Amino acid sequence: MSDYVMGRTAEEYERLRRQAEVWAPATGRLLDRAGLSPGDRCLDVGCGTGAAMDLMTARGGVVTGIDVDASLGAAVRGTFVAADVEKDDDAVPAGGFELVYGRLILLHVGDPAAVLRRMWRWVAPGGMLVVQDYDMRAVDGYPPSSLVDEWRRVFLGAYAAAGRDVGLGARLPALFAEAGIGAPDGTDVTGRLGTMADSAGMLAATFRSIAPLAIAQGLTTETKRDAWLSDIDTASRVYGDHSAMWPLLIGALKRKPAAV
Repeated sequence: MSDYVMGRTAEEYERLRRQAEVWAPATGRLLDRAGLSPGDRCLDVGCGTGAAMDLMTARGGVVTGIDVDASLGAAVRGTFVAADVEKDDDAVPAGGFELVYGRLILLHVGDPAAVLRRMWRWVAPGGMLVVQDYDMRAVDGYPPSSLVDEWRRVFLGAYAAAGRDVGLGARLPALFAEAGIGAPDGTDVTGRLGTMADSAGMLAATFRSIAPLAIAQGLTTETKRDAWLSDIDTASRVYGDHSAMWPLLIGALKRKPAAV
């Protein structure tokens, strides 16, 4: 997570907060399905701004967040551990949590299976591992839009060039198997089909955050970035009733066997 491809800016943190609001119902539903109970020790891996921690706290969880970005620690409500989940095996106690959770974390690491194994190690006997991640290949528009096509070319291209799997969410069962955890006990898929009026902001914010990397990779230029941002703003007003498909948020759950 030390090379987070979206950058670490105030604008990106605000985008993460808005994104968390969109997916809060889907995450809450999955936490309830996992059986989160009052008093459960919960770990949010890659906690970011702490939005998922708040959902766990609201359900009575005793919550710890872990993130490589120490500057986020002051913003979260709960215990915060500054550590790199790709490297720090002992950042938190092995078997220390009834619920270990990660949302949109595996997409940003170099070896997702290794991080899953580390997360599984932190689950207490009888506890639950829950992850949610994107399949970003779902992003599309109807009627077909050259602006959405350009978003896909630049955004997905930058992720792929950085070695990130833009369809990782759909691979979660295979990743569980690769990590030696076994097949998930259950999965969950959440989509959002909006309009250009209510989706242009998401497209613009993600395009803006990835732009420095995409420019460095030669996928776009500052001039083209600015023109695209202007055009998507216009499209939100002129073509506001056109359809826009968001990434799929895909979840998987696995309970660790209880101690004998």
